[in-house]
Amino acid sequence: MRASDADRDQVVERLRTAAAEGRLDAAELEERLVGALTARTDEELEPLTADLPAPAPRARPRRPPHPMASPFHAYLAVMTLLVAIWALTGAGYFWPVWPALGWGIGLMPGGCSHRRRGRAPHTGG
Repeated sequence: MRASDADRDQVVERLRTAAAEGRLDAAELEERLVGALTARTDEELEPLTADLPAPAPRARPRRPPHPMASPFHAYLAVMTLLVAIWALTGAGYFWPVWPALGWGIGLMPGGCSHRRRGRAPHTGG
């Protein structure tokens, strides 16, 4: 089967990676690159990489965390919204303090944890 430009480019990249890993010296790399770039068929490309290990799978790029990934960021966003609602509805009694305290206590280090490290939970009795 005839080799495509993409097939030749893939072999060239594999050869360059092998040279960077120290598997090919400069003269051998140059010789194989010429062979890859002038290859007309897949059969001409195969021997150029036959003695090289299979390429390692590429790691998928990590996605940046969502801005609301942190519980603290979610807390700040919701509290800002509640204070805005309070201000827009007359700014009387400051009721957002109660959800702020209730949720805020849970965010504190150690929060409202009912389980302690190293101890079994209390079963009553």
